[in-house]
Amino acid sequence: MELEQQQYSENYYWHDGRKLYDSPADFVATFKDAMWVSLESMDVGAFNRSPLKVRPNFVVPRHHHTTKEMIFIFQGTYSIEYGAEDKPETVVVGPGQFFLSYPGTPYTMTAGPEGVTYIETWPQHVTGGGDTIWYDVGWTHRS
Repeated sequence: MELEQQQYSENYYWHDGRKLYDSPADFVATFKDAMWVSLESMDVGAFNRSPLKVRPNFVVPRHHHTTKEMIFIFQGTYSIEYGAEDKPETVVVGPGQFFLSYPGTPYTMTAGPEGVTYIETWPQHVTGGGDTIWYDVGWTHRS
């Protein structure tokens, strides 16, 4: 699980502009035993990311990206609430389906009762791509 490395990513920001690692959120505690990233490389250039597996009913905190992202589901479901907080829309995405997030559109993902296995895809390699902005919803906070 590469959660500590993600916590210290220079591309992860808190909603007020601080780096995620300087925010009140505890990335490791929030994602501990909930999400696993495959460390094996994939020879599929267009995907630019390895598959992820999420435990049942885990809620990925509200966030948005500064670039497009496509989530393609292999197993299980994600219920994705996206858009404005005062008028959100929700879609359930299952095996063989995808969700496309647009830059600046915040969303929250909730894994279904069987969990979810999926891949995130980006128009460019994630290490040289856009930023992720996290909101103060769904986090375990530092003590």
